[in-house]
Amino acid sequence: EGRYGAFSFIAGTILTTLLAIVIGAPLGLACAVFMAKIAPPRLREFMRPATDLYVAIPSVVYGFVGMTILVPFIRVHFGASNGFGLMAASVILAVMILPTIISISEDAIRSVPKPLEEASLALGATRWQTIWRVLLPAALPGILTAVILAMARAVGETMAVQMVIGNTPQLATSLFMPTATLTSEIVIEMGNTPFGSTWGNSLFLMALVLLLLSMAMIMIIRQIAARRSA
Repeated sequence: EGRYGAFSFIAGTILTTLLAIVIGAPLGLACAVFMAKIAPPRLREFMRPATDLYVAIPSVVYGFVGMTILVPFIRVHFGASNGFGLMAASVILAVMILPTIISISEDAIRSVPKPLEEASLALGATRWQTIWRVLLPAALPGILTAVILAMARAVGETMAVQMVIGNTPQLATSLFMPTATLTSEIVIEMGNTPFGSTWGNSLFLMALVLLLLSMAMIMIIRQIAARRSA
């Protein structure tokens, strides 16, 4: 139609990242609490290296698993047309950011001074009340750092998202609708773009928008953290 813009790619990037954080952050925090305060020492010694091992898995492996398992599952059980879309990409990203959230959050929880926990228990609080009202608020700066780093990885992830999101330049109006992100569109179009052309320059501009978007999201989280700590 002679009209051009990157709004659908920007919206796809933001929606995918936020949905991945909504799915991955609570699950990662629950795993961190379990490993730091509930799991027996032997189980913790096994789970921590296993969690760190997920970081070494290439993103293309996550994308392949998403294409062969997650996409057909969504197609069959949710009535999606082809299974590709916002939900598939967000679930894959949520799994990919779990190691970051779990490792940093566990370190933050374990670094809370022991007298705070002992004082809470001495006053009659249960273990869960101590975790919810004492340990998590005290470890909040470290937990928010984990969320920021996880968000930065989710924003910049390319290959796994490109394999399951559908790569359709349209604004997603449902969780199961194919769309595209800035990173997926750049990686698809860059190989066919003449250097110095308007097409190529637009892709570089989209990369700049991605950088600014990532910085803006990180600054917003830092402002929220500063207000809560004050």
